[in-house]
Amino acid sequence: MTGHELDRSVKNQLRTLSKENAEGVAQHLVMVATLLDTDIEAAEAHAETAVRRAGRVPAAREAMGLVAYRKGDWAKALSEFRTARRLSGSSHMLPLMVDAERGLGRLDRALDLAASPEARSLPLDERIELAIVVSGIRRDLGQLEAAAVGLEIPQLRPTASPKPWTARLFYAYAEAKLALGDTQSARDWFARAADADLEGETDADERLADLDGVHVTDLLEDLDDE
Repeated sequence: MTGHELDRSVKNQLRTLSKENAEGVAQHLVMVATLLDTDIEAAEAHAETAVRRAGRVPAAREAMGLVAYRKGDWAKALSEFRTARRLSGSSHMLPLMVDAERGLGRLDRALDLAASPEARSLPLDERIELAIVVSGIRRDLGQLEAAAVGLEIPQLRPTASPKPWTARLFYAYAEAKLALGDTQSARDWFARAADADLEGETDADERLADLDGVHVTDLLEDLDDE
């Protein structure tokens, strides 16, 4: 990892550091992104080092926040995201901030944050992620109809070319329909989510199998790795 793998916007943030420090922090940030899904403890160690060396760089605080978010440490994640937002002036982490408030059980505060002026100015992909989070909060509150209606946006229409958010949006809508007791509709949307999920982001295949009464047995479960 050289650190050159970072987006240009993050590289621009690192220009406030000395060249040597910027290169080191860049490498740690790349490692956080690389390890986030496979070794959360190692990712946390790299994030902590990045924050220690560049505590006023928004990307370093975001990295620390993402690690905390993945670990379910909602309070720390929210704190880091707030700091990054204050340093950068950007609200692009707002969907995760709302979800962290949800994780802390502060549902009313989460909805207030989701309805803030900053939320309305988010780009399309982030507004969709926020809508998915809000739908989950509505389900938590027992507002099942609102959970489904909130996802009935133009992007819910199936298209020939799935977008990065398509599988998650379809999956969330399936969840909302299932909560309403509309099992057939939920099955249809889980199937659409499974078809659109080219990266394996969801367990739509498993949810679909459950609804169809299909139970999968791993015949290799008791065998040695060899």
